[in-house]
Amino acid sequence: MATTKRGIVLMNLGSPDSTRVKDVRRYLNEFLMDERVIDMPYLSRLLLVKGIIVPFRAPKSAHAYASIWTKEGSPLMVLSRQLQEALQQQVTEPVALAMRYGSPAPWTAYDELLEKEPGLEEVVLVPLYPHYALSSYETAVEYAKEAHAKGKYTFKLTIVPPFYDNALYLDSLADSMKPYLQQPYDHIVFSYHGIPERHVHKTDVTGQHCLKVNNCCEINSEAHKYCYRHQCLYTTKKMAEMLQIPEQKYSYAFQSRLGRDEWLKPYTAQRLTEFPAEGVKKLLIACPAFVSDCLETLEEIAGQGKESFIAAGGESLTLIPCLNVHPMWVKAIAAWVGSEKY
Repeated sequence: MATTKRGIVLMNLGSPDSTRVKDVRRYLNEFLMDERVIDMPYLSRLLLVKGIIVPFRAPKSAHAYASIWTKEGSPLMVLSRQLQEALQQQVTEPVALAMRYGSPAPWTAYDELLEKEPGLEEVVLVPLYPHYALSSYETAVEYAKEAHAKGKYTFKLTIVPPFYDNALYLDSLADSMKPYLQQPYDHIVFSYHGIPERHVHKTDVTGQHCLKVNNCCEINSEAHKYCYRHQCLYTTKKMAEMLQIPEQKYSYAFQSRLGRDEWLKPYTAQRLTEFPAEGVKKLLIACPAFVSDCLETLEEIAGQGKESFIAAGGESLTLIPCLNVHPMWVKAIAAWVGSEKY
């Protein structure tokens, strides 16, 4: 019986090529000009991004990247490569890496697979985003699909859906967090990348549920399939159950806010300055929206966030690492790409 010639693409967010301002500027321009990140008309977005945000933000971001850069390069890129290599040891199909922004692009990954597997019939795309959001999962998938169409590739593109509720992901996440919960702590925060509230409204297929109904995330709705907030709260609740964290000892928050619009609340940065006055001195933070440690975890949380917490009277803030190359996580991906149903 003939088997399908397949390849696998792991797709992550991306990173600047270096910490030089010009490279960070180029990366930020590509990232922030994405209509699913800043969803406004093109000319307005162009003026805002290239006229205001990037000129002001690029030097600061370059400094932030420099604070976490390693001799091997960007932590996100290094960890993504390590994940690629670890997965390749688990599967027989060739594994390539792609980024939504920067390099390598999806077409680079497709061409790499074709070189390794002539006559390629199917590529399984694994967007490394547990939760569905316009500015993460959706933009990565649409970019990969666009590259597939423009390149006139003949292989089938199969896409792994968001895995926030997948048992293998949840088991991996719980196992990676468990050792950190053995130490004394007052509270643990599950900090997710923030998005504007309007993005939640946009992905509400019912048009009348998300952020419009009391306890909307707790009431069953078809909107939940695309609701980032519901999916983040689901992950939080499951982790608390699996790790037996008392209700009063955990909470969730949203980080990385950009601009003055209303974003999902509570804000992580604000909560970090409030916790000490509430008696929280020893704080743990997990960032389940990210599967690879990056600027948002290493610099924003373990760097700036820790400084804010300590300055407000906290004693210790411990960042629980992302899944990165945790053995159970690698096996989970291997199981997904080896399945006939995704």
